[in-house]
Amino acid sequence: MASQYGDIYSNWQKNPEEFWHEAAQNVHWFKPYDKVFDADQGVYGRWFTGGETNTCYNAIDRHVEQGRGNQTAIIYDSPVTNQKRKITYAQLLEEVEALAAVMQDHGVVKGDRVLIYMPMIPEAAVSMMACARIGAIHSVVFGGFAAHELATRIDDAAPKMIIAASCGVEPGRVVAYQDMLDKAIEMSRHKVQHCIVLQRPEKAHIPVEGRDIDYKQAVDAARGRHVPCVPVLATDGLYILYTSGTTGEPKGVVRDHGGHMVALTWSVGAVYSIKPGDVFWVASDVGWVVGHSYIIYAPLFIGATTVIYEGKPVGTPDAGAFWRVISEYNVRIMFTAPTALRAIKKEDPEGLLVKKYDLSKLECMFLAGERADPDTVKWAENILNVPVIDHWWQTETGWAIAANPLGLGKMPTKYGSPTVGMPGYDIRVVDDGGHEVKRGELGNVLIKLPLPPGCLVTLWNAEERFRKSYLDEFEGYYKTSDAGYMDEDNYVYIMSRTDDIINVAGHRLSTGAMEEIISGHPDVAECAVVGIADTLKGQVPCGFLVLKANVDRPESVIEAECIERVRSEIGPVASFRLALVIKRLPKTRSGKILRSTIQKIADGEPWRMPGTIDDPAILDEITDALRDRKIGNACQAA
Repeated sequence: MASQYGDIYSNWQKNPEEFWHEAAQNVHWFKPYDKVFDADQGVYGRWFTGGETNTCYNAIDRHVEQGRGNQTAIIYDSPVTNQKRKITYAQLLEEVEALAAVMQDHGVVKGDRVLIYMPMIPEAAVSMMACARIGAIHSVVFGGFAAHELATRIDDAAPKMIIAASCGVEPGRVVAYQDMLDKAIEMSRHKVQHCIVLQRPEKAHIPVEGRDIDYKQAVDAARGRHVPCVPVLATDGLYILYTSGTTGEPKGVVRDHGGHMVALTWSVGAVYSIKPGDVFWVASDVGWVVGHSYIIYAPLFIGATTVIYEGKPVGTPDAGAFWRVISEYNVRIMFTAPTALRAIKKEDPEGLLVKKYDLSKLECMFLAGERADPDTVKWAENILNVPVIDHWWQTETGWAIAANPLGLGKMPTKYGSPTVGMPGYDIRVVDDGGHEVKRGELGNVLIKLPLPPGCLVTLWNAEERFRKSYLDEFEGYYKTSDAGYMDEDNYVYIMSRTDDIINVAGHRLSTGAMEEIISGHPDVAECAVVGIADTLKGQVPCGFLVLKANVDRPESVIEAECIERVRSEIGPVASFRLALVIKRLPKTRSGKILRSTIQKIADGEPWRMPGTIDDPAILDEITDALRDRKIGNACQAA
């Protein structure tokens, strides 16, 4: 169908409040809101002020009341534990009410914080919904986070209770959560009185007397109890989600109930084309914003079926894992990170494993989390024979800033662009002085205030830090800290974080543009480009290359070819003379490449082990590789 995007975006521009009022009719309200938008509340205004609602009611109860209790709400698929379960909306409601009863019995009330420390299991979703049901504010911490990182979040959120699992299961290893949880509670200044712990068979939990409650025993005992949904204000906090700040201290992004529900209910249909009853699979983790928004909340708001997958794109058991899940559950729309596709491409570059499965129900794949290089997008389109759509958003926004809205009619693809701004987002590109730049010119990407519903409303206990981090530098705008440009058709191109723009002899250059060129090399699975210190030019780019499986050409030849590709396409101004093949890139558990850490290692600067790193040993490998090749401080004298 022809895209309705232009008309719908124009309608939002003409009357933003009417647009969001109409979208809010798809949400159940116990009490209607007084104002769609109140500019006098909050830091930049608040949405749906005076309204009362409940997130859990919208996600579960209303579907059961409408006679759809027997529909599957959650599919749990765990290749690491060989378990599979299907949970209906009625069964989910029973479990959520029982856990909410246990929480209330131990003193949790509206406004209290509850920290959730769990792997990708249905009980994580149940815990989030139980908090929302009674008006508690949840803060999910990625399962397996180290004790120090967990302790900082305990101290910041000051939770009344922690809900945890005894362990997480990774390919080839069991991660003992209790050790980290006990250590974190010991380290933290805030002392948690109660922990509800789910015993998993892979690792027994040794309860701490007087503190720990067995999840299964307590929930089974409370089964059948009715716990009404507590009405909350639209502007009350639903959750705190911590994102690492530039200072190393976590920033607690606060999301509210009303705006969150309205934005996600609208976007899950408009952006992803999800309808009630569809199977929607988002291959992420509940510890990240993608997991909050589109594994747990949005699919349940719309009455769809969501997949909770406890596994990896490769190694559980092979690079066909994603295709098996799509085929087995008739997934209509999938959403994953580009880094997952690159991992699959590295192991199965020809896409041979796709041929083992029936993917006829799959209509589209969405990508976000890292910049989707055109080579990876085209590779996925070729092997899957469906559209592969890049889109751009942040933990802070909670849903897509720019996308190709499938539900409004797909627009033409421009590789390298997440397409156009969604209603609610007035995107501008400016220079460091705040002046708009010409189309096609690189600059700071901003969003004109107010931010739409669903975005962060503040940072937990840190309003001044919120202003300083996002609002003060460019008055009247939200600073995304991303760099990019817009073309004549209003397509947005996000090239890198602003701190990934490097200055080479006075020329501002995007490392993302160089990565895009290198990724087009037939032997390269993925890459990262960072700027490292140079006494003559200020900075020079250095490329780190990970090769596809079974490449038998000399690494030095491939490095030279990548250097030539960049110099040919960007020109000598890039000063791209350094490329290094490594076994793997250091990443966070959500798949983001730790470019700034690589840069600090290369420059010989002090650096801290990132709390979100997937495998700390990779940094030692990179340090050794740089030293062996005399790249970094040694290159400054060259």
